[in-house]
Amino acid sequence: MSEHAHQETVFTYGAPQLKFGLGASEEIGYDLSLTGAKRVLVVTDPGIAATGTPQRVAEQMARFDIRADVFDQVHVEPTDASLQEAIDNARAQGPYDAYVAVGGGSSIDTAKAINLLMTNPGELMDYVNVPVGEGRDPVNPLKPLVAVPTTTGTGAESTTICVLDVLAQKVKTGISHARLRPTLAVVDPRLTLTQPAGVTASAGMDILCHALESWTAKPYAAYPRKQPEQRVPYCGANPVSDMWCSRALQLLSHAFRQAVHHGDDEDARYDMALAATFAGMGFGNAGVHLPHANAYPIAGQVKDFHPDDYAADEPMVPHGMSVSLTAPEAFRFTFDTNPDRHVEAARMLDPDAPMTDDPADLLPTVLSRLMRDIALPNGLGAVGYSDADVDDLVTGTMKQQRLLSACPKEVTEDDAARVFRGSFEIW
Repeated sequence: MSEHAHQETVFTYGAPQLKFGLGASEEIGYDLSLTGAKRVLVVTDPGIAATGTPQRVAEQMARFDIRADVFDQVHVEPTDASLQEAIDNARAQGPYDAYVAVGGGSSIDTAKAINLLMTNPGELMDYVNVPVGEGRDPVNPLKPLVAVPTTTGTGAESTTICVLDVLAQKVKTGISHARLRPTLAVVDPRLTLTQPAGVTASAGMDILCHALESWTAKPYAAYPRKQPEQRVPYCGANPVSDMWCSRALQLLSHAFRQAVHHGDDEDARYDMALAATFAGMGFGNAGVHLPHANAYPIAGQVKDFHPDDYAADEPMVPHGMSVSLTAPEAFRFTFDTNPDRHVEAARMLDPDAPMTDDPADLLPTVLSRLMRDIALPNGLGAVGYSDADVDDLVTGTMKQQRLLSACPKEVTEDDAARVFRGSFEIW
């Protein structure tokens, strides 16, 4: 025992209840009836609402004497302002016994914020992570939340975090606490068949980076020993998260390109949904690191980029896309912390990739080839950034200390700047 006295020897694992499969979304009314809920708020965005799926989910609840309201004004890539609007609407229309989020990570994260502020005192910024917000913990339990993803990528149905842009600070950050984790994740691959190619590509890169970042994260045993009250949901790479992340990478190896280019392939959609679920269960416990830390300022400081297959009314760099743009260079930076693990990740993702002259280039090469094949932008330059923006991007990254703490090596401002400068053009 003495040799482990100051080294962490414990890892934790948490996940929502899961219902997965074709037609799983048709059982949500019954699932909610088990909670005793009588009034439910369905949370979604206008694009998903136009498919009719949220309304069909709401209508099935009547058979179980549950009244369902639908809020369909979720902002894609939520901001503090859009979350406040959703919270204000719920306060005016509620109270509610439970919540159902139907959509991508934006809808699920908005439902998490509504649930938090409908059950706990204070305002939104009280709970936003330090140093952007106060980082307060909720004092009261939250109501049941059923998360129904219609995109394959964010993993928000499995995680304890709500991501948002804080407009005044031009930074993307989050609220993180175990109580935000949805009660039940209902993953129905059929709901993703309408996901356009551009969204499939961007959201799929989020799956990929969740798996890769968790696989390469600082191991749980490398942290100092914690007291029970100090434990957080993201505890570092561990045997259970490794299992989920490695399987996600294997599924992506054959399903990702197919789902982007042949969106009607139900088998590919099924495997992408499974990969997203597995990666969510992995990173929801191990944590993510540098690519995600970089993604927050990339998305938060967007200028005039309008991605294909997203709403064109305002500029945006979608979350999965923003994560991917520095991923090749970030994994080149972390390679020396565990070369074998980086090579193994590349082999899981592309078993036939020839070894590069320098093994440190293998994973970046596999990633860049995939990104090119699915028509993602060729680096930061392609979404409107230049060398003049590096200082501001680095400042935004260094605010993400919760994420950077999971990186397998310390990240200085100079390190972050080198990663950004190496990411203006990827291939």
